[in-house]
Amino acid sequence: MSTTEKNIVLHVDDVHKTFGGLHALADIDLQIEEGKTHAIIGPNGAGKSTLLNVVVGRLSPTRGAVVFNGEVLTGKAPHQINQLGIARVFQTPEIFPDLSVLQNVMAPAFAKRDGSFKLNFLSSLERQTDIRDEAEHILHDVGLYERRNTHAGALSRGDKRRMELAMCLIQHPRLLLLDEPTAGMSRHDTNTTIALLQKIKERGMTKIIIEHDMHVVFSLADRISVLAGGRIIAEGEPEEVRSNPKVQEAYLGGAHL
Repeated sequence: MSTTEKNIVLHVDDVHKTFGGLHALADIDLQIEEGKTHAIIGPNGAGKSTLLNVVVGRLSPTRGAVVFNGEVLTGKAPHQINQLGIARVFQTPEIFPDLSVLQNVMAPAFAKRDGSFKLNFLSSLERQTDIRDEAEHILHDVGLYERRNTHAGALSRGDKRRMELAMCLIQHPRLLLLDEPTAGMSRHDTNTTIALLQKIKERGMTKIIIEHDMHVVFSLADRISVLAGGRIIAEGEPEEVRSNPKVQEAYLGGAHL
């Protein structure tokens, strides 16, 4: 099947990234099909977060290119890439701790609509009933509606991650990148997050998930790529990857699978 027929929304094309003499990424060729959930797994230090940072423009590849929806992202600033339709939930939540939960979720919607973030957006908060209503609806979806008026800095780490997911969802991204979205969550909150991400999948949003929790990976992924030593060592559907000897070796005999 050709790339066009598969409708590839993101292509990481022969990407390499070196830091001094260290090859953090090498020969990365990754194709993400629209509407699918693609998990990237691998041991610590495999290069997973480096790969996401290259995609969102926080790092420039030493060689190769990242193409999103036919447009080369390489060389663009992170905010430009975000404007094109890519949002990311970070491994460490990036929030406005002194603003309320509701204000945090509304802020990216203003930035998306206006093309830039305006510090005076709070002054017009009450007049923006459409954005407020959507933010409250999304907070209900992620289980934070009752805490909408709480200062974001007072949330637990797990709740901050759920709030940051809401901050991404209100942007209606074409591609959502999730860097360990359930880290720091209880099993109950993890399962709630899985259910939410499954609901998002039904709406057709494309997702890339980096995750250590194999329960999350196998609950959500349509396709899995395995990184080890900065290279993709295996790729395929979940059961195909689970039974791959290279993957079992990378995970110390398959203990985590």
